[in-house]
Amino acid sequence: MALTKYRCLPCNHIYDPAEGDPTSGIPAGTAFADLPEDWICPDCGASKADFEPMEE
Repeated sequence: MALTKYRCLPCNHIYDPAEGDPTSGIPAGTAFADLPEDWICPDCGASKADFEPMEE
């Protein structure tokens, strides 16, 4: 089962768990729910609360 991608509402950045967030030290395979609470969007700095799950 594929992990759900999440989209940043302010800037439309896509967090893809298959890729992680290398610039923030988040390894590939990290589910959105497992991101640190203080993780922010690498493009615009929005918080996790500003992301929504994407339909597959």
